[in-house]
Amino acid sequence: MDRAQKAESIETLKGVFADAGSVVVTHNLGLTVAEMEDLRGRLRTAGGAFKVVKNRLALKALEAEEGSDYHGLFKGPVGIAYAENPGTAAKVATEFAKANDRFKIVGGFMGETVVDQKGVEALSKLPTLDEVRSQLIGLLNAPATKVAGVLQAPAGQLARVFNAYATKEAA
Repeated sequence: MDRAQKAESIETLKGVFADAGSVVVTHNLGLTVAEMEDLRGRLRTAGGAFKVVKNRLALKALEAEEGSDYHGLFKGPVGIAYAENPGTAAKVATEFAKANDRFKIVGGFMGETVVDQKGVEALSKLPTLDEVRSQLIGLLNAPATKVAGVLQAPAGQLARVFNAYATKEAA
């Protein structure tokens, strides 16, 4: 890889790190091509991506100083899973790691915050933004449904009383 290619790769990684809600750093030594394609397909379906990176280039893209927390993540054969939604990459990577022994989650980061493997697992258990929105709409919708039911109840009771009088007079 010559200097121009390295510079282009660093700029690409800077864009990835800037746009990603979270980045999960993994070790993927020993995975077959089919397993890698499966992982990439799962991430693509969820709105994310997976990329094998060179450690030195990734650290330069992060502008990480020597001895920073990022240096602990980027050692060995490293791949990154990333997505715009912060929980997506963590969820897919954690599910994939449970099924494959050769795929290990090292840690991850969200902006300037670096987390370890347990932090990534905790992030994977959080609901996605769409799930939070649906729960919020459900909470807002429930009182309105209850109010409508309460308002309809007296009218229903009146209708049953009038029906009872009508059937009584008809008999």
